[in-house]
Amino acid sequence: MQTIEEIQNFKGKYPKQLWYLFTVEMWERFCFYGMRGVLTFFMVDQLKLAEDVSNLQYGAIQAFVYAFTFIGGIFADKVLGFKKSLVFGGIVMILGNLLIAFSPQTLFYYGIAFSIIGTGFFKPNISSMVGELYHTDDPRRDAGYGMFYAGINIGGFLGGILCIYLGKFYSWQLCFLSAAIVMFLGLVTFMMTKKHLGPIGDSPLVQLTDSKRKMREISVYVGSILSIPLIYTMVRNTAYTDYFMYTIGIVALAYFAFETFNIKNISGQKKLIAAFSFIFFYFLFNAIYEQSGGSLSLFAKDNLSSNLLGFTVDPNAVNNSSNTLFVILLSPIIGLIWLWLAKQKLEPNTLIKFGIGFLFLSASFYIFYYTRFFADVNGITSLNVFTFAYFITTIGELCLGPIGMSIITKLSPKRLFGMMMGLWFLASAFGQLAAGKLGAEISQSNTGTTLLSKLQSYTDGYYTLAIYALVAGVILISISPLIKKLMQDVK
Repeated sequence: MQTIEEIQNFKGKYPKQLWYLFTVEMWERFCFYGMRGVLTFFMVDQLKLAEDVSNLQYGAIQAFVYAFTFIGGIFADKVLGFKKSLVFGGIVMILGNLLIAFSPQTLFYYGIAFSIIGTGFFKPNISSMVGELYHTDDPRRDAGYGMFYAGINIGGFLGGILCIYLGKFYSWQLCFLSAAIVMFLGLVTFMMTKKHLGPIGDSPLVQLTDSKRKMREISVYVGSILSIPLIYTMVRNTAYTDYFMYTIGIVALAYFAFETFNIKNISGQKKLIAAFSFIFFYFLFNAIYEQSGGSLSLFAKDNLSSNLLGFTVDPNAVNNSSNTLFVILLSPIIGLIWLWLAKQKLEPNTLIKFGIGFLFLSASFYIFYYTRFFADVNGITSLNVFTFAYFITTIGELCLGPIGMSIITKLSPKRLFGMMMGLWFLASAFGQLAAGKLGAEISQSNTGTTLLSKLQSYTDGYYTLAIYALVAGVILISISPLIKKLMQDVK
């Protein structure tokens, strides 16, 4: 088994372990994006929910998924270790998808509850292990996260297309079964390659006896499974979701403040506060960006043509997969642009990149709004313009997504990696919850009964979101000197 020093002293641009980890995450992303892409469509089409209700339930489900990554990150840090946490999460995710596949209409929410728990234990640990492949000051870390970010989107692209096609045109049972199968492939891949990770992700309780350590691990497993009925109840009743999220938000802030206070040097405290600033703006970004699984999915369902550059393509498949395809295509290009700007000594710092991301996000939602000017009398508009909006969205995402995870690990002490990555995903949780509420408001604004009235109300909503993103971007760029001081020597 390699030592941590041998792993981190790798030759070349990327450590070999990176390829193993992003292969595992690639299959998990297939499962996640495949499921995400069908949620609102399935709830409206099969469960016969109103569009505003499906938006709220979509936001609640996604909020729980990401909230439990915060909880899962803490348990991985303190009890299980990344490896055992990942294996447990993968098994529970597989069981959840199999439940839904057995009876999609009657077991949907039960399976979702399993998937929420499973994703919470699975998702934050891969990203944290990627961070441990590098020395703290290794300049190759950003490139590693960039490659990781692009690679896992292959799974998201395939899942976004295949699951919606299977559900709409063949069988919803096959749709959810495919998610279970690829998750199984991811788990097998990890079991076969985890030996190459050396001590990375091992149990943090090495000082305890085997019996005491196993008792604590079993307690985490049992407690997680026993929480499933509670999660089921809260997902079905979105008002309960709000209470849960507000509670976990207060607890998370208190825990973050406690850990920050426990760092005895001012420099470390300032860096954690800077990291939290990135996390807060990531929440704002997701509140707007994550319309893709909610209101944009319902917009694609009814208001888009099937003509993409002369080819007949299902609009929901485009909505689910175009972003991940553009991530794969644009990641290396944007990486090269940053490198070229760095050589010219013109590369913007991480804060300005975040701000630029918001500006592109604003531009993309203005284009979603602008689709109204390409609509026919029936309220059907251009799939080409819609897809171009996703192209612009992706540029914005790539200005902050990959470097966001990297900067969090740079600013955080190693013992708090799991917690800080959990907070990063918790920001996504609150972003998803806010996105669901914003999507529900967009749906409720449609007081008419025609596709044309739906087009007008939805695009009005996208115009408002474009303004929100623009304001956030300008504010972030304006306060960047202050946050840069908190970051100190971290770039």
